Amino acid sequence: MSTRPGVHAAPSPDGIALMDVRTGRGRWRFLDPVGARLWQTITDGATPARAIDDLTAYWHSKGADPAQVRTDLTALADDLERADLLQRAAPAAPHDRTEIRFATPVPVSGVQQLAGHVGLFAALLLLRLLPIRIAVAGARAATRLPGRTALPQEAEAAFAAVRRAARLWPGRAACLEESLAAHFAAALTGRRVRWVIGARFVPQGAHAWIEAGTAIIGQDETDRVWPYVPALQVERSN
Repeated sequence: MSTRPGVHAAPSPDGIALMDVRTGRGRWRFLDPVGARLWQTITDGATPARAIDDLTAYWHSKGADPAQVRTDLTALADDLERADLLQRAAPAAPHDRTEIRFATPVPVSGVQQLAGHVGLFAALLLLRLLPIRIAVAGARAATRLPGRTALPQEAEAAFAAVRRAARLWPGRAACLEESLAAHFAAALTGRRVRWVIGARFVPQGAHAWIEAGTAIIGQDETDRVWPYVPALQVERSN
């Protein structure tokens, strides 16, 4: 089965989160381990009917009521089909994350601050006025600018510049806007960071952030419960 453009998957032992960026600001669908197994079986090539039969037999062998299992799986398969999510999703590339660097005051040069303003303007324009798939395309285009991979402290400076710029803009810049703006700001100063959108399962939620190497940049120590599982990563491929 071919990969579905615009649908990304964040797999976890707690289930799978599907991120659909084909329309609007995007939408998430969280599946528990049972639903994730149904989705995986179908996207690996089984027909929905065959997947439901096999999984009903499996759960019956574990002592579950087969009629209830079949009813639940059929309803879920129908729901996923209506949402056009019964297609193989694009998984995020595997990557080791070993450090979470919390947001702290760091020196920001005039050039970095200007890049922060430009990056924030571009991020707000793309995310608030256009479908999110256009923002993703813009982020990918920024990776083609000349430059090198940012060191963690350089990524922190780009993030800090965006945070400072956001104080002068009306409204609140959430994690999606901040992280995309920092991705742009770094690219404008000849540095490349990884822009990531992911999900967590307990409790369920979505988040966006930037990374430099194996470091997660600019998190608020009291605001986020980790770990998040990446669904979409934007970085230079070489």
